Amino acid sequence: MKKLFVSLALVSATVVTAPAWAATQSVTLSVPGMTCAACPITVKSALSRVDGVEKVAVIFNRREVVVAFDDAKTNPQKLTRATADAGYPSSVKQKS
Repeated sequence: MKKLFVSLALVSATVVTAPAWAATQSVTLSVPGMTCAACPITVKSALSRVDGVEKVAVIFNRREVVVAFDDAKTNPQKLTRATADAGYPSSVKQKS
């Protein structure tokens, strides 16, 4: 009986702590306010601080940022809020 209880406890702990169906998503944000050399640094820093962001690539000449993120931890709305809070309003251009 004791072995059965231990086995059930291990199975339940595994099920409870298993991650949800999280996946890495990618979104391209349009950030028209990036107009100087310091702007991309600020935008990248703001996005990098968002929990779940895995990679940030700034394309300065197109005024865009490509963000790879864990969709279980964040979403495009949180990303656009982060850029706006840093002084650079953005909008979702493309999601993949």
